[in-house]
Amino acid sequence: MEGNFGSYTDKTRVLDIKPLRTLRPVFPSGNQAPPFVCAPPFGPFPPGFSPFYPFSSSQHTPDLNQAQNPPQHQPHNSSEPSLVTPLRTFRSPPDTTTSNGDVEPSTVKRKITKKRTPLVCPENFSSGISVADRENGNRKLVTSVIMRFDALRRRFSQLEDAKEAVSGSIKRGDLKAGSTCMSRGVRTNTKKRPGVVPGVEIGDVFFFRFEMCLVGLHSPSMAGIDYLLVKGGGETGEEPIATSIVSSGYYDNDEGNPDVLVYTGQGGGNADKEKQTSDQKLERGNLALEKSLLRNSPVRVIRGLKEASQSAKIYVYDGLYEIKESWVEKGKLGHNTFKYKLVRAPGQPPAFASWIAIQKWKAGLPSREGLILPDLTSGVESIGVSLVNDVDAENGPPYFTYSTTVNYSESFKLSQPSSGCHCSNACKPGNLDCHCIRKNGGDFPYCGNGVLVSRKSMVYECSPSCPCSACKNKVTQMGVKVKLEVFKTVNRGWGLRSWDPIRAGSFICIYAGEAKDKSKVQQTMADDDYTFDTTRVYTPFKWNYELGLADEDASEEMSEEPELPLPLVISAKNAGNVARFMNHSCSPNVFWQPVSYEHNGQLYLQVAFFAMSHIPPMTELTYDYGVTRPSGAQNGNTLYGIRPLSISQIVEDVLSCLSPVGYVM
Repeated sequence: MEGNFGSYTDKTRVLDIKPLRTLRPVFPSGNQAPPFVCAPPFGPFPPGFSPFYPFSSSQHTPDLNQAQNPPQHQPHNSSEPSLVTPLRTFRSPPDTTTSNGDVEPSTVKRKITKKRTPLVCPENFSSGISVADRENGNRKLVTSVIMRFDALRRRFSQLEDAKEAVSGSIKRGDLKAGSTCMSRGVRTNTKKRPGVVPGVEIGDVFFFRFEMCLVGLHSPSMAGIDYLLVKGGGETGEEPIATSIVSSGYYDNDEGNPDVLVYTGQGGGNADKEKQTSDQKLERGNLALEKSLLRNSPVRVIRGLKEASQSAKIYVYDGLYEIKESWVEKGKLGHNTFKYKLVRAPGQPPAFASWIAIQKWKAGLPSREGLILPDLTSGVESIGVSLVNDVDAENGPPYFTYSTTVNYSESFKLSQPSSGCHCSNACKPGNLDCHCIRKNGGDFPYCGNGVLVSRKSMVYECSPSCPCSACKNKVTQMGVKVKLEVFKTVNRGWGLRSWDPIRAGSFICIYAGEAKDKSKVQQTMADDDYTFDTTRVYTPFKWNYELGLADEDASEEMSEEPELPLPLVISAKNAGNVARFMNHSCSPNVFWQPVSYEHNGQLYLQVAFFAMSHIPPMTELTYDYGVTRPSGAQNGNTLYGIRPLSISQIVEDVLSCLSPVGYVM
């Protein structure tokens, strides 16, 4: 053959060959030669063979050439099945046998595209949310949905942190958790509406866009304008109105007034980042804002903020705004952009305005009203704790020595020896060679940003004796990381709150003071109002992620009840830290977690406080004080902590919350 030399083929020649798909096939009719090697699909059949479906429906062999030029109209006989058979029914598996009968592996590799499997709610999982509650929520349900989402997100982040340490890849645990909750019905307020969203309060903070989606505050996970169609003008008899907007801060301004927002429309590129490539159009969200202006329909406004101490953006719900005017102006590159002026509806509690005031307090302009001391710790804490009283003339609480540690007295001795890890530089998530990680059940107890993943009977941290100096498993030993304020309450004495927003699972502080063994100092506790007692009975609650929601084995569920080897009591009467000012609540936003670490071969215990849910700025921090355990209830017990309450104890706890005095330090 020309161009061939042995096994060589000249591939530079271009042959004038038409592809097979352009050729018109011609099929022989049933009466033409040559016949099929085997029986034709529609017969005639050799003796001893009978026709089978789908070829048994016809008594003649059709002319397949007619299929290429079908008649203009052919009546359909519904009584006869179709004679058209898919070509895939004639496909046979490739012959992979050699001449000697051995199976030869195929050398042709076909690229298989992996299909994305949609998330399907497993049959054995129930969200516990009824159809009615899923459409219209309430405060309890909104809080529950956000807490369930964040618990799942923390778990996914924990797993991704372990993978990242090995592969170096980073994935978004919040997106996976949000998709899982959406597909499995862990959401509420799915009925889109303008105005107030049931259960969402002004000032609520969100650390992820998906949280706003799950509670119905703002549906799009990316777009800044949310809208719905209502009856109105237009060709379809419907028109869009805006329900909510997210002000990212990139191309919006408030004209120096926290109650006024000038919002830039969507489309055409990012105007303030000099990436706008075309004029914005009056469509979708822009049209919805324009229609809301004409209808005087209020719009929910979510402010996007970025704190200096936070690597990600924080969102605060600022309430309802009214669109007062709109106009078109030229952007930096000469393209038209839509502008909308929104004014906050009067009579709403402050939200964004409080954030602005806090930033001014931090800068010292102006000074905090009612400020007594800018830092009552006198520099002991790395972040100063202010002392404020804007209620009455009291100048401060009784004197005490500020301390950030737990002092173990002679009456409190732990005989259990302990040893730390031998990791160099830092402990790595997923490293089972680390002794501290093994003590935590094989999981790193904190996410990469220091957020606690799950409540445990005990959290084991690395200690100063461990060589991992830059380790992230020393969260409770690093001191206070948020700006706290001790303030005078109206009827609960002194309290504690934060200038900064606090994410669920974030460490707040430990309970510093003098550690004692309750069995040895029972007589000295009667007149001590600043005592934390681990032997009290605390109302049980669930905070960890749901194993079924995470597709994990339910039999592996861990206990959330604290377990301590001794009845630990910490007194902060003479020496302590800000924890001594936290008040009691039957609906607390803070919980305590026992934490231990090793130092010089000795085991040390401390009580650490973590945020139960997202806490907005200037919200009082409270935890459950628990109730005194009946005498004799500890006999035979070697572990102390949360125990289920009886009905009478629950009633007693509720009544104590309703009493004028209650648990007030």
